[in-house]
Amino acid sequence: MAFTDFLSQLSANPIFLVTVLLTLGVIFVNGWTDAPNAIATCVSTRAMSPRAAILMAAFFNFLGVLFMSIIGAKVTATVMNMVNFNGDNHDAIVALCAALLAIVIWAVAAWYFGIPTSESHALIAGISGAAIALQGNFSGINGSEWVKVLYGILVSTLLGFFIGWLFTKLTILIFRRSDRRKTTRIFKKAQVLGGASMAFMHGAQDGLKFMGVMMLGMLLVKNEGTSYTGIPPMWLMVLCSAVMAIGTSIGGYKIIKAVGMDMVKLEQYQGFSADMSASLILLLCTLIGYPVSTTHTKTTAIMGVGASKRLSSVNWGVVKEMVFTWIFTFPGCGLLGYLFALVFMKIF
Repeated sequence: MAFTDFLSQLSANPIFLVTVLLTLGVIFVNGWTDAPNAIATCVSTRAMSPRAAILMAAFFNFLGVLFMSIIGAKVTATVMNMVNFNGDNHDAIVALCAALLAIVIWAVAAWYFGIPTSESHALIAGISGAAIALQGNFSGINGSEWVKVLYGILVSTLLGFFIGWLFTKLTILIFRRSDRRKTTRIFKKAQVLGGASMAFMHGAQDGLKFMGVMMLGMLLVKNEGTSYTGIPPMWLMVLCSAVMAIGTSIGGYKIIKAVGMDMVKLEQYQGFSADMSASLILLLCTLIGYPVSTTHTKTTAIMGVGASKRLSSVNWGVVKEMVFTWIFTFPGCGLLGYLFALVFMKIF
């Protein structure tokens, strides 16, 4: 869809306008709540001030969306193809609106309580619940595509912890004979690199997911089916990345504190190890097409970094709270999406 066609559809179709506004709202909230995870370590180790880190994250979020979309938007295609919104187009768009509203409510509630929940899991759960409501059964789920979510959880959890642990051990080995004062200066600068790479990959992963939802709405409006494998239009990349960057600029100190300060007390070399480990895993999953949680991946990397010193370095109480949040996100946000879709389809 060309940008001029997009604008004409907005003016001619009120439901599509609401869908677009809600999608942009979800992207904004994602930048607001999820982006702090990308910069939590470089702030907690005092390598950067919160304001400088937030501005840096906003810029690299923008680049991540643009660059990875051009390379290949496999994550976008996965998100679009994992659910079945075929059938009555009016009901399908209404159900999609309901899913997006459920995601916004869930995300804002998590931000309010300072819980680093996964926007990615909320997105997947919300649209899955709405698709089930639309179809009236589990034919709303495309199992062969949805299973990539499970693969992504497995990869990000196991590799996140292991690579975080391994990267830290290698860093210690490489710098074991170096002067402590010199390595402190080195890793303070390296933390900036690590934070930038995490922000870039956050934009790449989450930006591609939300573009998938926007593309889904656009295809429904044009009645062209919901299967898609191409590259999103450039104007859509710019729009999504800009909204995410604005959301990121607002920041989220509560979540920075929960991830970067409460769970593990990090030194600068550990913060660098966590950022680079998580970035590598996110890059791998993005290239494969697995939609994974940036929060999930970063948190497990931090756990691996902490465990490389000793298991007691990790505050397992905070970890337990996060795990329960992740577990509840799928049924909780999925149920919200399902119920909202049923109600919206009856009203509208």
